[in-house]
Amino acid sequence: MLDATARKLIDPPLNALGKTLAARGATADGVTLTGLVLGIIAAAMIAIGQPLLALIPLLASRISDGLDGAVARASKTTDFGGYLDITCDFLFYGAIPFAFVVLDPSANAIAGAFLLMSFYFNGTSFLGYAILAEKRGLETSAQGVKSLYFSNGLLEGTETIGFFVLLCLFPTSFAVLAWIFGLLCFATATLRLFAARRVFTMKED
Repeated sequence: MLDATARKLIDPPLNALGKTLAARGATADGVTLTGLVLGIIAAAMIAIGQPLLALIPLLASRISDGLDGAVARASKTTDFGGYLDITCDFLFYGAIPFAFVVLDPSANAIAGAFLLMSFYFNGTSFLGYAILAEKRGLETSAQGVKSLYFSNGLLEGTETIGFFVLLCLFPTSFAVLAWIFGLLCFATATLRLFAARRVFTMKED
């Protein structure tokens, strides 16, 4: 819901930094993998009981996630780069809830499982929509230039990052926050399902 607005604010500085990094030989895939490593470090720090300190690599990871596209646009965009980006994103999104389950299994396991199930449903609805949108030749730049079609929704990347920040600030509230966010993920996926039915049941021209 907030991604389009956020992109208007962050794209100019990211694009400028992306041009600088590309000129110095950085690759988009390298930035993507750096972001994943930072995200895994954040998850490991959460799992060993340092969720507040984990905010540093977590936020750095998300900056890298926005920066890889800027580097690609300043150098060379590839379909594999888009594939690698979305794959690393999904691994990161799964690693953070898993880390909180490891941190306190007795308190967080059920809520964490529900949250991961909701991510699975939401992610599938997102990727399925992107596949059919590509087949139909649909395009959008509302969330920046992407390798995949990014359908909007109630919860998007910005909200998810904000949710992870809340979890790190209030780790003892993980279960409550996970149930709430999981329900909102289910709502997002369900609304996207209805949108897909409306768009993709119409005959192609």
